[in-house]
Amino acid sequence: MASTGNLKIVAPGSAPSEELQAHEQTYEGFSKLVLFAVLHIVLVLVCMALGFVGHASVLAVILGLGGTIALIIGFVVSS
Repeated sequence: MASTGNLKIVAPGSAPSEELQAHEQTYEGFSKLVLFAVLHIVLVLVCMALGFVGHASVLAVILGLGGTIALIIGFVVSS
């Protein structure tokens, strides 16, 4: 089985378990990426609402930066 970066090329005669394992790894990585994107979008929207509607721009910036750093650290540690 050859490997090209994140793309795994499975030989036609190889066991189905290798292909399934490669597919599960790809799906798990994509699932984590989508979850991170959704959580980050929610965080940004909350910070924008807090800054514009709530008139607490300093708190919104602190929450935005801290939340972004916490999300990145959380996803790096979990993988």
